[in-house]
Amino acid sequence: MIFNKHYNLEGLHAPFSASQSSWLRYDDDKAKEAYERKRAAERGTRLHAWAKETIDLGIKQPRSTKTLYAYVNDAIGFKMATEVVLFYTERFFGTADAISFRKDPKTGRFRLRIHDLKTGVVGDPDKHFEQLKVYAALFCLEYKFKPAEIDITLGVYKKDEVAFCDPEPEEIIHIMNKIVHLDKLLAKMDNEEV
Repeated sequence: MIFNKHYNLEGLHAPFSASQSSWLRYDDDKAKEAYERKRAAERGTRLHAWAKETIDLGIKQPRSTKTLYAYVNDAIGFKMATEVVLFYTERFFGTADAISFRKDPKTGRFRLRIHDLKTGVVGDPDKHFEQLKVYAALFCLEYKFKPAEIDITLGVYKKDEVAFCDPEPEEIIHIMNKIVHLDKLLAKMDNEEV
């Protein structure tokens, strides 16, 4: 048999795929909810790509309380890099939406600034900051900075609101220690399997 070719779908996953067949047990409402989540995730991916390109080109947006415009304008204003991978090991890395690290002229100290654009369903704000604290820990591990020696500002942009957090150095140190510990533990597991 010669099978039909679907080149446009190679490498993609259907919203309701055979490999994730839990949808077989969904009622209509649950199926609609799951489909809406998938559509929101796709929209979020497109909005992140647009924001990255707009920031990278330095195209300021109209002053507005709209989340996307505030995120873009702040990232341009703070001269932030976009979609930066922060790497500790193959087991621990992540991509920061927008990040900068420079000397603060007011304090003379270096400031790490990480902003995150949230376009989907609003979740727990503390979890959003937890994600950004992990990015800060990854930054400190990769670039060998002690959290107590720098200032850190984290920003979450979601649902037309902007929230900032200046975590205590101890919070970042705790996450750094957890990453190092777990990485050693998992590396040992990998070595035992060989």
